[in-house]
Amino acid sequence: MKEIHIKVSNISERQWNSFLIELNLVRSSWRKFGPRIEIKAKNFEKIIKWGRRKPGAKELEHETHNNIITYDKLKRSGNKTPHARS
Repeated sequence: MKEIHIKVSNISERQWNSFLIELNLVRSSWRKFGPRIEIKAKNFEKIIKWGRRKPGAKELEHETHNNIITYDKLKRSGNKTPHARS
């Protein structure tokens, strides 16, 4: 196994997110050629999940369960806003 450590400084949060998403794209693209690349970073899965969302999908945080609900899901269900359960 080969290992590389990358230290990045002077980068904004937005640039960092884009950087991790790009690295994940490289990982996915190279997988079919054999290499298995493991990426470790704080909140990596959350950032990748954010990067995979559909363009224009806005996120709402459900008040009672802290689930992420997109406006697209709300449109399909016919609801305008999530309702809190009693």
